[in-house]
Amino acid sequence: MKPQFLLPNRPLTVAILGSSGAVGKELLALLEERSFPIKKLILLASHRSAGDIQSFCGTELKVEETTKDSFENVDLILASAGSSISLKWKDIIQSSGALMIDNSSAFRMNENVPLIVPEVNPSDAIKHKGIISNPNCTTILLALVLSPLTRHIPIKRIVVSTYQSASGAGAMAMEELEKLSQEVLDGITPKSKVLPYSLAFNLFLHNSPLQSNNYCEEEMKMVNETRKILGDPDLSLTATCVRVPVFRAHSESVNIEFTKPFPVKEAYEILEAAPGVEILEDLENNRFPMPQDVTGRDPISVGRIRQDISNPNALELWLCGDQIRKGAALNAVQIAELLLPKNHE
Repeated sequence: MKPQFLLPNRPLTVAILGSSGAVGKELLALLEERSFPIKKLILLASHRSAGDIQSFCGTELKVEETTKDSFENVDLILASAGSSISLKWKDIIQSSGALMIDNSSAFRMNENVPLIVPEVNPSDAIKHKGIISNPNCTTILLALVLSPLTRHIPIKRIVVSTYQSASGAGAMAMEELEKLSQEVLDGITPKSKVLPYSLAFNLFLHNSPLQSNNYCEEEMKMVNETRKILGDPDLSLTATCVRVPVFRAHSESVNIEFTKPFPVKEAYEILEAAPGVEILEDLENNRFPMPQDVTGRDPISVGRIRQDISNPNALELWLCGDQIRKGAALNAVQIAELLLPKNHE
């Protein structure tokens, strides 16, 4: 008999909830690319996308409208349709006995729901009670760097500024950026419908709602989720999140203060050996990670690690990662892989 937390030891029936979105399509590609053990794949979306055709392993699959019967006899649900949809179907999914790995923010701070980055806190995944949350994209990228460093020397404080691409707002935002950029080049005043402001040749502070402390929701996600993932509720972290005119992949400028000086050479060695991380830089040519370097790739790229000249205990670094891939879809598939019986033999 398999342990309760594991997926069944056989090819699985898997459903992608939100299969027509940017992350849903990436999930489909990754399941095929990583040869995930699938017997049957069900593509679920709203009535607007029902009937669309997508390809998986050479077979054409029709997208189905999500109903209360969609989750019968399903083993695994990869949900990426937004918080309201995850909350709407939560009770039915849990009654079905399926495991839901949810990419929305609906359950991330629920104390009964593990929040997992497989390279950082994989052992927390077995504590699930039917739902595992995928962290926010910027949080995942940051945690991949913080975790190996803080195991070497404890972290005292983190200051992070993000440069978040249109992909973080979905496929429609990416399409709008392309359209409005062309309008600007054609001398037309751009008018945004997807985002609150035009992102064409522009940037603005993240468009998530402001909280009572004047931090936006995205910034507080980074603070609270990082604390939960690293298991440090008192971790001192402040964030400023910015939307930038880049199609895909996020970037972050990170200042990390430790309890004592952290040699730069050791930081390079630790991050070079860290899972999911690569060092990418060419000092002679002033070449460091860029969004185009990581688009469509699994690892995040880190570079320009340097001593903070204003604080002997702090390091500065720059990172880039594909928001749709490691920042969302890949992380979700990796969580599912953690719970395959073959990985617990």
